[in-house]
Amino acid sequence: MPADNPFVGVEGARPEIWVYGLRNPWRFSFDRATGDLWIGDVGQNRWEEIDLIPAGAAAGANLGWNLLEGTHEFRGAPPPGAVPPVFEYPHSEGCSVTGGYVYRGPRIPQLAGAYLFTDYCDGTIRALRVEDGVLVEADLGVATRGPTSFGEDRTGELYVLSAEGVLRIDPG
Repeated sequence: MPADNPFVGVEGARPEIWVYGLRNPWRFSFDRATGDLWIGDVGQNRWEEIDLIPAGAAAGANLGWNLLEGTHEFRGAPPPGAVPPVFEYPHSEGCSVTGGYVYRGPRIPQLAGAYLFTDYCDGTIRALRVEDGVLVEADLGVATRGPTSFGEDRTGELYVLSAEGVLRIDPG
């Protein structure tokens, strides 16, 4: 484990931990251009969340679970300094987030820098982008049945693994 992990040498702590407070991260990935960490974290009862950890910014961060589900109280008051998700959605819009990747491929320039993700129950491929400090979310108009994972090829093109097979994200 890296010597600069935030819990190395801390009594009672596991030194391999870098951030904590995740419930069930279902795919995490690093943006190949920025080094930012994106995490799709499956909720418990009501909320699904996407967490964004900027490169070099959040070692030792507490993302809130099991006191929070997203930004919502689950078992008590938020822990001091909890880092909120960058995006969350209720179970009325899905049931289990499937985290993806930041698109860095050459085929769809308008998606460059957008984080793509989906939900197992809904199947709609969605994109998040932070523009001037504001989060912008968009439905890409593409859906698949039972998506479970994403993949990325060497050029940055993205693929979705689902009950329908492996689908490449292509320009519309």
